[in-house]
Amino acid sequence: MLPKTFSQIVLRERPIADILPNTFESKTQAFDGLHVGKNQALVQVTYLSLDPAMRGWLNDKRSYLPPVKIGEVMRGLGLGVVMSVGEGSKFKKGDLVHGTFGWTEYVVVNDNSLEKISPPPGTTSLDFLNTLGMPGMTAYFGLHEVGQLKAGETLVVSGAAGAVGSLVCQLGKRAGARVVAIAGTTDKCAWLENELGVDKVLNYKSPTFRKDFVKAVGYLDVYFDNVGGEMLDLALSRLKQNARVVLCGAISQYNAQQPKGLMQYLNLISQRAKIQGFIVFDYVKQYPQAIQEIATGLIDGSIKRKFHVVEGLQNAPNALTMLFSGANSGKLVVKVSDEPAMLAKL
Repeated sequence: MLPKTFSQIVLRERPIADILPNTFESKTQAFDGLHVGKNQALVQVTYLSLDPAMRGWLNDKRSYLPPVKIGEVMRGLGLGVVMSVGEGSKFKKGDLVHGTFGWTEYVVVNDNSLEKISPPPGTTSLDFLNTLGMPGMTAYFGLHEVGQLKAGETLVVSGAAGAVGSLVCQLGKRAGARVVAIAGTTDKCAWLENELGVDKVLNYKSPTFRKDFVKAVGYLDVYFDNVGGEMLDLALSRLKQNARVVLCGAISQYNAQQPKGLMQYLNLISQRAKIQGFIVFDYVKQYPQAIQEIATGLIDGSIKRKFHVVEGLQNAPNALTMLFSGANSGKLVVKVSDEPAMLAKL
């Protein structure tokens, strides 16, 4: 039975620094206000991905995507199930789909903004929000296309226990590199070392971290940066000749009103090193190659992942802040609903 109303979460005001309780607000919409047109589908959202990039989408600044508008449903990647389709749609009722649905329980989406997913054996639909989705593509192309990692090199990964960082570590080992991982809790460090098999793990909250970094790393070939700030500056002081620095994210700076500048950048000149940012959407035509390789690792167990699931759309705003305190353990997702019972009948 379809509901009479459904919930959405919209941006109420732009945060100046940290995301606050009044940054977002919940709104109730009439279900009969959803109209499915030609080449469109009505989707019931099942899961939403929470990602560090979302903080940047809240700022009224020029970027690779326009900012979320005040009063607009918060942007977010998600999974869902097609409930009905309009004339000419290439989808059918019951299809599992992936798309930018936003923080909502139901949404009408154009066909060209939807992707049908068929999880390979040994994977689940939830993997398309993680290793087979944007985090996985970010890790794969950031490491291989931007980082140009080679066997025998030293790879250092910050934010190594996150969705992107943990896959970078594993892809680095698969490529034959020596991998040094950086995380912020004892449990995360243990997981990286014991489960993912990195060569060395450093806890950045240790009072001897800087000394430990220099001893463990020596000099690095590739630094995959998810953190920015002082961590990036430290890595710039330990570059080998022709090192590559991959700028994926800067989660330590996203809530800062004045991000910290770099002091060690002159080493890029003396070591003929490269520092490069990238946007994963630039590699969309190459996604199938990456998905195939990562899926193979998931199926044979050589690539591992874990999820931190928060129940209920209403908890999405508070859950998002977990990314910036390191409170999540695994890929952070919000469960919006169970998959409709109709799927069991198909």
